[in-house]
Amino acid sequence: MNSLPPLFIEHIRSQLGEEQATPFLASYHEPRTTGLRLNPLKLGESDAAGGFSGTVADMLRRLFRLEPIPWCPEGYYYDEASRPGKHPFHQAGLYYIQEPSAMSAVQLLDPRPGDIVLDLAAAPGGKSTQIAGRLNGQGLLVANEIHPARAKILAENVERLGIANAIVVSSDPDSLSRRLPSAFDKIMLDAPCSGEGMFRKDPDAREEWSPDHVRMCAARQLDILEAAAPMLKPGGTLVYSTCTFNRSENEDVLEAFTAAHPEFTVLRTERLWPHLVRGEGHFVALLGKSGEPGDVLASEAGHTRKKERRARGGQPADKAAREAMATVNAMLAETVPGFTPEAGEPLLFGDRLYWLPSPPGSPLPAGLLDGLKTLRPGLHVAELKKGRAEPAHSLAMALRPEQCRNAVSFAADAPEVSAFLRGETVPASRELSGWTLVAVEGFPLGWGKASEGQIKNHYPKGLRTSGPSVSVVISRTVG
Repeated sequence: MNSLPPLFIEHIRSQLGEEQATPFLASYHEPRTTGLRLNPLKLGESDAAGGFSGTVADMLRRLFRLEPIPWCPEGYYYDEASRPGKHPFHQAGLYYIQEPSAMSAVQLLDPRPGDIVLDLAAAPGGKSTQIAGRLNGQGLLVANEIHPARAKILAENVERLGIANAIVVSSDPDSLSRRLPSAFDKIMLDAPCSGEGMFRKDPDAREEWSPDHVRMCAARQLDILEAAAPMLKPGGTLVYSTCTFNRSENEDVLEAFTAAHPEFTVLRTERLWPHLVRGEGHFVALLGKSGEPGDVLASEAGHTRKKERRARGGQPADKAAREAMATVNAMLAETVPGFTPEAGEPLLFGDRLYWLPSPPGSPLPAGLLDGLKTLRPGLHVAELKKGRAEPAHSLAMALRPEQCRNAVSFAADAPEVSAFLRGETVPASRELSGWTLVAVEGFPLGWGKASEGQIKNHYPKGLRTSGPSVSVVISRTVG
């Protein structure tokens, strides 16, 4: 507690009163909490009680000593000594490591399959991947991050968890707001904040904190809310969240926003305090926008109903993309005969072919990506190389082995798994030939190409490990 900013301690005592401030401040002496969310896109949906069924889910509970997080059906506390981030199940996208309190925001937003959702400040991807799990492959997620390096991490996490119906962009909120009026059913705004909830695990957050920093954050948060407001459909909902405790960045921001926007109403607020729950703390508010979903200006509705889509540079996604898709389709028929993309269309970015999702009833405008820095315009399906197509790593992560013509799966403690993640060749049946999905316990890790009893490694170089990945021995193989 001695390392906490003195003015922060003073503000907390004033805000909470001495009876609550004392245990709150004492919580900073406690070990930080660690959590992960199981990925329903890989493991299937949880039941009403928040449980995941199946042998692998049971294995995960034993491996990492999982305990349910009360406010998130997919969320679990884990034993930090088990190091789930070092396990091959992490590379396979079976879970996302996330601070437990932060899971509360998506729970309150309650995205449903078919929703069109925006995550406005999305990196590193905790809330985006949680939203995608709730969408269950239906609808669309637009995940935005203004900072390019953080946007790259966001895109990598979307890929790792096998999310096909997401567009990852990097734009300032005002520019995005001008492009997408009344476009979204639901918006998540996990606003940049002074990070008081991060003090226990991040010394930099403590050092950067000051009353001036709090005021700067509050002003920025209000600006981002102003940009978010026009993008929400009438009748839609928006969640505003922070990992900070002061009223200036939470209730005061919302009061100023709703005073300027009477069409918005605060429907519910939640505060998670670290002395009352097992978590670092979070503030979450659910706002509703008045009106019915159809109450969009006629000019906007006419604009958003246009079906034509354009690829980067403003050129119609027609001849080049269609020709590339013909080549890709031939590869897909040979390699993944069980794969059928959802409604959408091909987009060609250089030598990369993506499948841009276009769910039924999507209000997103024509030319959405024109002039917009886009890291992931949907699912990366293939690379075009000298007249041939090779399956992309993103495609592998979005598949199931039974969709592929060739697939091999190894136990998590098998030496082949660590070798594959290091980029090495792994053995295979001599009868196996061509593109082959390599999996751990039945969950994809990436592509290899089989020939003469070996699988040549095509795991992306930027993802390869430098040593053994398995930190816990597993004795059971799941087919």
